[in-house]
Amino acid sequence: MKRLVYCLLALFVLNSCQQSTKLYLPQAGPHDLVFESLAPSWDEGIPLGNGMMGALVWEKEGKLRLGLDRADLWDLRPTENVYKEGINYRWVRKMWEEHTYEKVHKALDEYYDKAAGPSKIPVAAMELGMEELGPVESVRLFTHQGLCLIQWQNGASMEIFMDPERPVGWFRLEGVEMGHEIKLVAPPYTSKSLSSDRNKVTGGQDVERLGYPEGKLQNENTRLDYIQEGWGGFSYQVHCDLDRKEGSITGSWSISSHFPEQEAGPSASAYLEQNTLSYEESREELFEWWETYWSRSAVSLPDPVLEKQWYLEMYKFGAAARKGAPPISLQAVWTADNGLLPPWKGDFHHDLNTQLSYWPAYAGNQLELEEGFLDWLWGVREEGKKYTQWFFECEGLNIPGVSTLTGTQMGGWSQYSYSPTVSAWLGHHFYLHWKYGQDEDFLKERAYPWIKDVAIFLDEVSELDAEGKRKLPLSSSPEIFDNRREAWFEKNTNYDLGLIRFTYTAAAELALELGLEDEALTWESLLDQWPEVDVDPETGLTFAPGFPYHESHRHFSHLMAFHPLGLMDVSQGATQTEIIKNTLRNMEKWGPDWWTGYSYSWMGNLYARAFEGDNAADALRDFATSFTLPSSFHVNGDQSGTGKSRFTYRPFTLEGNFAFASGIHEMLIQSHTGVVRLFPALPESWKDVSFEKLRTVGAFLVSASMEDGEVSRVEITAEKGGRIEMVDPFSGGETEEILTFSLGEGESLVLPN
Repeated sequence: MKRLVYCLLALFVLNSCQQSTKLYLPQAGPHDLVFESLAPSWDEGIPLGNGMMGALVWEKEGKLRLGLDRADLWDLRPTENVYKEGINYRWVRKMWEEHTYEKVHKALDEYYDKAAGPSKIPVAAMELGMEELGPVESVRLFTHQGLCLIQWQNGASMEIFMDPERPVGWFRLEGVEMGHEIKLVAPPYTSKSLSSDRNKVTGGQDVERLGYPEGKLQNENTRLDYIQEGWGGFSYQVHCDLDRKEGSITGSWSISSHFPEQEAGPSASAYLEQNTLSYEESREELFEWWETYWSRSAVSLPDPVLEKQWYLEMYKFGAAARKGAPPISLQAVWTADNGLLPPWKGDFHHDLNTQLSYWPAYAGNQLELEEGFLDWLWGVREEGKKYTQWFFECEGLNIPGVSTLTGTQMGGWSQYSYSPTVSAWLGHHFYLHWKYGQDEDFLKERAYPWIKDVAIFLDEVSELDAEGKRKLPLSSSPEIFDNRREAWFEKNTNYDLGLIRFTYTAAAELALELGLEDEALTWESLLDQWPEVDVDPETGLTFAPGFPYHESHRHFSHLMAFHPLGLMDVSQGATQTEIIKNTLRNMEKWGPDWWTGYSYSWMGNLYARAFEGDNAADALRDFATSFTLPSSFHVNGDQSGTGKSRFTYRPFTLEGNFAFASGIHEMLIQSHTGVVRLFPALPESWKDVSFEKLRTVGAFLVSASMEDGEVSRVEITAEKGGRIEMVDPFSGGETEEILTFSLGEGESLVLPN
């Protein structure tokens, strides 16, 4: 009898599963993106991604649209004048001295704007007809699970997500006819293209300029396929398989790239054929991946705007960064879905953009996701050395300031794309990865070798000035004076000096850590040959000697020594504090007329480092409310109409988003001096605040709670083991007593105990 009951029960469960493909929904949360309709433009779409592939969910001309992307789809045609004999740093200086700088513009800058490639390129889109579905009822991004859910008023629904670790995207459409229209749409690469993405207004950004042939597009009932040939034998494939059943359609898509000089992996269609994961299994892995991701850090703030924005930024970081994938470029895996080339060619800008994008990895306890960036930098190191020998005629290492997927110079404004301190700022990321992670193999094999190569280069490229101090032949400060001749300075800028002094300071520190005492002495000796950063007694840090900060400007390059490098700090006494405060007050005096969104994010970090919590929160709130779209994307210009900036345009780039998250971290915990401070920069009104597992220098994970204005609980876990120094969090700020604890690997301590 029991056996019969079990059999009947099994048949009932099987029948129920066959009748419904619905799965349990994740729990809605306060950090989700929620809308009553689909976004009307691509840059307001719901962003999904897994570091290698991405999608934007929006509506175009009455159709639900998935703008598809893959991080390594690049046109890699050669850049004009790169490695051309006689075009080098020495020649630039000569043209500068002779006041014939227009020749430099022609040789190093013009082709960036005139040539279509090299460039990140658009991929394709998937469109679903919605006429039979009627009005949309709701659109939600479950931020903590990486899943987008669309629901229609007629009861139909659609889930969309990216597999967390494979180049696969999934969707399931419920409550539709089996033959519901779904198709791929190709970019309009030729003038004869019938693509609905063909723009009425063509020009500098038209993808037709790439000169590609028309791709091979097939839209069939259960199979969508698009193959596109690009420059020099490059090609890519977009493939989607459709499983059509009564009442539901399940789709899986993949994108593959093929470069002729690289070993070919499986095509998108072959990968899907080999992939044995089901929709349900991939969905379960998605939830598990994001659960693990969010378990690494959390914050609870009394300001709901700032708290939600932090979760949205950390969500995008989890969607855009992966080990094994290219680093975060200007738009990462969300290349413009508008039939045009992406803004600034979607490239890797190393005069701020890539650097700010990885700031949240450290205190945010996401070091693993930064490894994709560092692995890529290490992989283009030889190309960087080749570039260094050609342009600077030196040994050592300097990476191009604007580079392709393979690390080749792309050009652009030469003061920044050809800056001599690019690799010094990139070296700061190697240094921080070691300081926050304490991986001794990484220190020995990556961090110190990178910084050592930069130190060698800076020594070779520099010369002695009239006072016997080291100087660069030409120096610059992004992006003061934009692309004019005046943007090259004869004297060292504080931007370059900060990075140079950091390089030699870090080289000496890491050499001592490795027991290389002679090398440490060499770096200390070279550091002494460089002047200190320039300071005006009234206005603080200058751009360069004789050039104070005297106008509103978007890039705070003159402040590098203070943040992010930490060479100057308010903890160093009254003199340093006065310089920092004067610098900030002078910037306030000139105002934010020509700031962009990332300026506000960076300013939040600066204020937090100066322990000005109210100012930090105000700057970050201005970013969140005035410089982001409903999708949470940073778009450079002020979108609020409240006069936060004279820039009101909306090109989407990501660095401002991720610098925002870092600003929140700086308000909650600081350890850059080697001493941990809890809640160092809170607004006066914040009385109840907490965070979980934020990371400090020394590889300690710290959780802390503040209740009614007083710290109530602190938990410290030593990932590697060692000694941690912390300003007494229970003193109420009345004393600077330093508490010291020694913990073994994996050991935890709870205060008060």
